[in-house]
Order: sequence, then C-alpha cells, then structure tokens
Amino acid sequence: MVNKKETKTDTEKIKKAVSGEKEKSEKTSEPQLTDLPGIGPAVAAKLENAGIFDMMSLAVMSPAALGDAAGVSAAVARKAIHASRDMLDLGFSDGIEFAKKRENVFNITTGAESFDELLGGKGIESRAITEAFGAYGSGKTQVGSTLAVNVQLPLEKGGANGKCVFIDTEGTFRPARIKQIAEGLGANPEKVLKNIMVARAFNSDHQMLLLEKVNEMIKNGEPIKLMIIDSLTAHFRAEYSGRGQLADRQQKLNRYLHDLMKLAEQHNLAIYVTNQVMANPAQMFGDPTTPIGGNILGHASTFRLYLRRGKQGSRVAKLIDSPNLPDNECVFFVTDKGVVEKV
Repeated sequence: MVNKKETKTDTEKIKKAVSGEKEKSEKTSEPQLTDLPGIGPAVAAKLENAGIFDMMSLAVMSPAALGDAAGVSAAVARKAIHASRDMLDLGFSDGIEFAKKRENVFNITTGAESFDELLGGKGIESRAITEAFGAYGSGKTQVGSTLAVNVQLPLEKGGANGKCVFIDTEGTFRPARIKQIAEGLGANPEKVLKNIMVARAFNSDHQMLLLEKVNEMIKNGEPIKLMIIDSLTAHFRAEYSGRGQLADRQQKLNRYLHDLMKLAEQHNLAIYVTNQVMANPAQMFGDPTTPIGGNILGHASTFRLYLRRGKQGSRVAKLIDSPNLPDNECVFFVTDKGVVEKV
C-alpha cells in the first residue's frame, strides 16, 4: 500500500525540481549569437575576435560588415541580422515604452552644484556624449579628472558605483592629480586610482581600436560606467591637415563618433570628451573661439559645453547645445579637491 503522505511529498519535490529547472532555463534564456541562423560556434568565435560579443552589436551591423567580420556570404549575413533584430524587437515603440527604457539612465556629479544644475540638476548623463571645448587652461581636463573620481561614489552621493576608462591622446592624465582629488573627498587614493583604466592613444587608428577593447572589458564583467577621451580631436587634427584632407578627416571622425554613440547606448555609459578650439579669422566681433570637428561633432554631441576662464580664478561653463535644456551658463572653481562650487 502506497503512503499518501510520501506520495504528496514526492509530488512536491518533483514540482520544486521542475520549477527550479524552469527558473534556471529562464535565467539562461537570453539569446546568444549561436541562436541565429548561419552563425555556428566557429563563426561566433570569429565575431568575438572582431569585437562583436552580443546580439545588439550584430543587429546594428550592415550585411557587408558582418560578412567581412564573420567570413559568411551577404545572404547569410542579411538573414542573421534580420533574425537578431526580430529577437531584440528593434522596431518602433510608443513614448511610454521608450520612457521605461530610459529609466536606467544615471548621472555623475561634476562636484559643483551650479554646474550640475546647468546639466539638468544631477551632472553628466549616461547614454549620452558630453563634449567640453575651450582654450588651454579652461578646465576641460580638470572636469574629466573630477568625473573619473566621482563616478566611483555611491548613487546617493552622485556617483554610479562604477569604474572609469580614460583614453589619453595628449599626455594629460596625471595619477598624482587623481590622488589629490580623491583625498579631498576623503576616499582611498590607491583604490580610486585602481578603478581608473588608462590607455595612451598614439594615433587616430589606435584611438578607434581602443573602443573595441572597452567593449571587450565590459563583456568580461568590468563595471565601467564612464569613458573619458582627452582630447577627442587631437590626432585627427594632426594627421589630416589642409583642406585637401578635410573630407577624409571628417568621414573618419564621423565613423568614430557613431561607434561612440553606439557604445554609450548599448552599455548605458556616460561619455565625456574634450575638444580643441581654433580662432575663426572671419569673426569680426565677439568671441572668435570655434571648436574643432565642425558640424559632424556638433550634431554627435548630446550636450555641448564651452569652458573659459572667468574672474578671480573662476571658470565659466556655458551650455551651447542640449536636446532638453535651455542655453545657460554657470561659474565654478578648480581647486585641490577638483571641481567645486566655490573656494
């Protein structure tokens, strides 16, 4: 005779086991590259070597680019791209759904309350490119160094509990300055410096290649929340001189900026870039300071700031362009503690 109590217990165990398997399968149900038609393990390995680790990266590629990276025909590439777009539901969505997708956007404080207010109240925004241009000594690098420290703060203190990637094109990164800012905040200087990953870019091609390295680090689990490029245009400006090379420079810069925008959107990164300036000789009246990069960079930047020296050792930040904020300006100071509201 079968014991009803034992039968009931066995049934409950089976139900728990089944539900456990179901939960496990739900956790691992995220689509992989090998789930796509024509993408086997060998092709997926080629894609990973080319810096394509996830479905989103593949979905936004062109068939020609995917064919070159994976060594597959244009027809197979097109089929895989369409399948990935269907899986990720990359079609239209209404405004309410879009607002929900932006709920994970975070902000990083600049260190000065008025500067944060200029940028909407909380500092620089993720999923966006914030560009700061200005003459030498205007505070562009100092703002970047302060952000590199502040990103490591907890959320309630205006940080993002994350790490920073610093792409240095002009030799401006100084560990001693980072330690000084960290000490001003009462943080452990060595720990803060450990959480900033620095790469020196020696030409524009190297600078573009480093984006793939960032993508790879994020894929490997690094909690990167901020990318700083100081400066964005230095190598492009040096390598492409004169009007004869202007079109080539702008096209290469355009491709680089689109890769940056894609990286910011895919991984929910805050990107802060500095930009050089020139004096416009045709400007008869007013400030002749003009940022490098032309309209291509102006359109790519989500928030555009013009930094300049102010009175009594202050700096002035002017918001030139933003999708949701009015033009305005604020005053801030650069001290041993980094960017601050007042001395």
